[in-house]
Amino acid sequence: MDLKTPLYDAHVKAGGKMVSFAGYMLPVQYAKTGVIKEHLAVRNQVGLFDVSHMGEVVYEGKDALANLQYVLTNDFTNLEIGRVRYTLMCNENGGVIDDLLVYKCSEDKYLLVVNAANREKDVAWMREHLFGEVDFSDQSDSFVQIALQGPNSKEIIEQLTAEKDIPKKYYSFTEHADVGGITCLLSRTGYTGEFGYELYCSAEDGVKLWELLLETGEKFGLVPCGLGARDTLRLEAGMPLYGHEMNDEITPFETDLNFAVKMKKEKFIGKKALEEKGEPKITRIGLELTERGIVREGAPVYFNDQKIGTTTSGTMCPYVNKACAMALVDKGLVEIGSSIEVEVRGKKIAAEVVEIPFVKK
Repeated sequence: MDLKTPLYDAHVKAGGKMVSFAGYMLPVQYAKTGVIKEHLAVRNQVGLFDVSHMGEVVYEGKDALANLQYVLTNDFTNLEIGRVRYTLMCNENGGVIDDLLVYKCSEDKYLLVVNAANREKDVAWMREHLFGEVDFSDQSDSFVQIALQGPNSKEIIEQLTAEKDIPKKYYSFTEHADVGGITCLLSRTGYTGEFGYELYCSAEDGVKLWELLLETGEKFGLVPCGLGARDTLRLEAGMPLYGHEMNDEITPFETDLNFAVKMKKEKFIGKKALEEKGEPKITRIGLELTERGIVREGAPVYFNDQKIGTTTSGTMCPYVNKACAMALVDKGLVEIGSSIEVEVRGKKIAAEVVEIPFVKK
């Protein structure tokens, strides 16, 4: 049986087309809008997403930082309270177990947000590698997480929140913000490539917060958005997705996430394997079709009639109005501007290697 987020009934009432995703029933789109309108609303005005299926875990105690340093690839020794940092969690072979965000709440308390489909796997891995004086807890079921994304999102937050509680910098947050009388962790983060916020509140306050944001945002063009738009937005913004651009076999270096791996750290899980593997032999590229068609995941990529890799994500991107994809290919064979081909249903379609992200605003 799939689980339901606390907002399930609100989605059904609003005409959400509910589908199974990562063990939850979530809206893929809404009847009044659809994926394209929802996508464009986020790019041009503002959209609202239920992302309560994501997992939240907490490390707390004297050795919380030491645990993060060991189990994660990024360096958190210089992370300030109230800031957020992207990181990866690798296995002993250097493959990616998950990508996640780390919120520093205090000197000895960190909130980690993990992908929904990986929650149980991540929690088991983290528990297995605990050491020292640290309390670890999976608090996923106690949170509702809502993403408010798009250029008008600031105006909505300003209607509901005191200036002192609004995070000013990208990847910063206020742990106890008052948003219209509801206590939230208010974060300037998102997965759309747009200015926006993510709000974490108690499960009990979830429906109230959702309805408050919808009501306040109506005059700013706010629409509820589903999983479909969330995926097209993140692809258009060139953001990798676990299970597509990365997995337990692919290393961070092979999918161009080097910035989140600090090899100068004394020790972390997977470091030795990454050192032994040396320079990666594959890389992640962006491509745009120059012929009519749409590319999905798993399409063979060719250069000079030689297969060089496979697409990992692909769709028609509504804002740039182009069929785009990301692919993992052999390194050193193509560059920006190279003409390549992608095989779709037995037919090769012309494409060009382009810079990621596809949307440039």
